[in-house]
Formats: sequence, C-alpha cells, structure tokens
Amino acid sequence: MSDTKERTIVHMDLDTFFVSVERLMDSKLENRPVMIGGLSDRGVVASCSYEARKFGVHSGMSMKMARALCPQAVVLRGDSGNYSQYSKMVTEIVRESVPLYEKTSIDEFYIDMTGMDRFFGSYSLASELRKRIIRETGLPISFGMSINKTVAKIATGEAKPNNQINIRHGEEKPFMAPLSVQKIPMIGKKTAFLLQRMGITRIETLQQMPLGLMEKALGRNGVMIWNKANAIDNTPLVPYHERKSISTERTFERDTIDVVRLKNQLLAMTEHLAYELRSGGRLTACITVRIRYSDFNTYSKQKHIPYTSCDHQLISYVMELFDSLYSKRLMVRLIGVRFSDLVGGGHQIDLFNDKEEMISLYQAMDRIRDRFGSGKLKRAAAMDAMSLARSSPFNGEPPVIPAHRRA
Repeated sequence: MSDTKERTIVHMDLDTFFVSVERLMDSKLENRPVMIGGLSDRGVVASCSYEARKFGVHSGMSMKMARALCPQAVVLRGDSGNYSQYSKMVTEIVRESVPLYEKTSIDEFYIDMTGMDRFFGSYSLASELRKRIIRETGLPISFGMSINKTVAKIATGEAKPNNQINIRHGEEKPFMAPLSVQKIPMIGKKTAFLLQRMGITRIETLQQMPLGLMEKALGRNGVMIWNKANAIDNTPLVPYHERKSISTERTFERDTIDVVRLKNQLLAMTEHLAYELRSGGRLTACITVRIRYSDFNTYSKQKHIPYTSCDHQLISYVMELFDSLYSKRLMVRLIGVRFSDLVGGGHQIDLFNDKEEMISLYQAMDRIRDRFGSGKLKRAAAMDAMSLARSSPFNGEPPVIPAHRRA
C-alpha cells in the first residue's frame, strides 16, 4: 500500500440520485419538493430533493412525519428498474475511465487516482470524468478529492450540490476543523450525543483531544474517530464486486390473513426479481421466502433449484415454499423473497419444458419493461399488488444493483 501522503482518492456521489432520475423522467418535478419511498404511513423516505430538505425532511424519516413537515411535496414510489439502469450507466463510465474504483452503493464511488498526476493531473481527470457523467446521463454528481476516503467523502458533502472540491495535501485538518463532528463517516446520532456530552461538537475539538482520553471514553471507536478527525485513514479501496443475492420484501399497511392477496403479492415480487435477474444477465440457484406475522415472529424457508431466471419456474418454487411455510394461519405483517447463489449467464433453455414461444415471450416482455419501466407489464394476478419500487436485501443493506446487461 502506498504511503498515505502519496495517495489521491476521489469520492463521487450522485446528488439526490432517485429524485434526479425521476426528474429526467418528468421535467415538471424540477425545483419542486419531491419525496420518494413507501406511500403509506408505515413507509419511509428513501430519497428527497433539496427543496424538501429545507422543511426538515431527510432519508430514513417516516413518510407520515415527512408529509406533515412538507405537505406540498410530490410523493413517488419510484422505479428500481430505472434507478438500476442509470446506476449501471454511471458505473460503466467510471469503469472505462479509471484503473481502480470501489462502488459502495447504488450512487456512490471511491476512485484511486494515485500516481495519475504524472500523466494527466488527477484533479483534471476527475473533473473530466464528472463532466462526462453529467453529459451522458443528465444526472448531477459531486466529488471530493483528498489523501484518503474519509477526507474525500467529507469534501464531497461540502461540495454538494453538483460541484467539486480538492483538498490539497496538508490542508486536510484545517478544512475539517470548523465542521460538525457528524460530518465524520461512522458518527451517527448516538455517538454525536455522547460526544456532545463531552463538550465536543466540532471536529477541531476532536483534533485537539488526547488520543488516550478518546480511547478511554469510547474504546476502539474513540480511536477510529480521533484518527478520522485528524485525517488518518489508510483504508484501501476494495475493487467492485457484484453481490450474490437480490431480494425484496413488503410490509402491509394493514396486517392480513387473505391468502389470495398474499400469493398475488408474492407473484408480483417474484416476477419483478426475475426481470432484475435477466436484466443483469444473472441466474439464481436458491430461493428463500420470508414471513413475519403480526406478533413480529419471523420465519423463512429456502430451496435449492437448477439455475434459472424464468418467471414461471421461479413463481412455482416460491408458491411451493409459501405453502409449506405459511402454516400458522395468523395475520401477516410482512412477506419477502430472496434469490441467492447468483451467477452470470443468460437464460438456460430447458429442452424438456421450455418452448420457443415461451422464450420469445420473455424477450418481448423484457423489451417492453426496458423501454417503459419494470412495473408497466405484469401478470393479471399481480395487478393489485403493492408497487415494487425498490429491491432491498433482508438485512437492510442498500439496494442491489444487477450486473451489466450482456449483449
């Protein structure tokens, strides 16, 4: 690993990504407060525009509270198919332009430009990359450049919206000093509260604290926070790798015991995930169905299957798992489906069951979804199911981005 002083790290972040994509789809949303997420009171805000943030709205807030703060906002469910498509476009541009990058979420990248100064000039190269992304996708994006991930990410936050900033070597600590401690990655509300009780609200105070005192007060986390405040972070970039599972889950606005409704929702979810598989040129070999009852007890069951990405096969397996899992006959609060053991590859034709008409049908359906959105075409039984706007793993991690569509 290169010495910290020799490193040049860029952090790039697409500004209010989901909102920006929606505005590309509908220009009437420009300059209006927009919130994207679950439409019911149980839903949460996944993304919001800067206009909505002025009213105190933020990601992770309950939609009920967000609506109360900003009743004039446009509230959208969103479309994960569109978000995935634009994320793949940006990822492809980054991949073509730099030798090493780490994709940490659907809209966020770290890029290692160490050593590029001798050829092009790292800041100029990052600037050209940002301009290309804006030109080819129409999406606003910001970046920060510095000696490590921590300072680069903080710099991006200060550059927003739709701007860029370079923190030169030696200027890291003065740059961070006047900022709130909550600007440091890994410091959440709880840690910020503990620091506030210690009289620490600004990064400058952290920088001046004895390391031993921080360790005594907060243990290992105290050491990590002190290091980050003092611009010490040797964390390497982890080259981007595809995840090995995709999933989606839905919480009902009212707990239900309607088996027909539950199966229709599962059908819609499976159909949606199958399309995501095919869009990413992926196949699955393991299916998991999850049920959470009204008493919050949660059960799941999985089945290993031959590699496939076909709706009719996957739906059959999902319904089989549901029938064997749903035995308590209690009110259901949440259901979920996950496909794991993913591998790259196109549709594997089953010579015994698949007909040419079936293959042609899937291709035609996917072309329609590619053009008009993943939710625009679905089976009749799934018409009344809740919108499948976003895929999300069971563990609450960021949405999965399918692999790039293969030619």
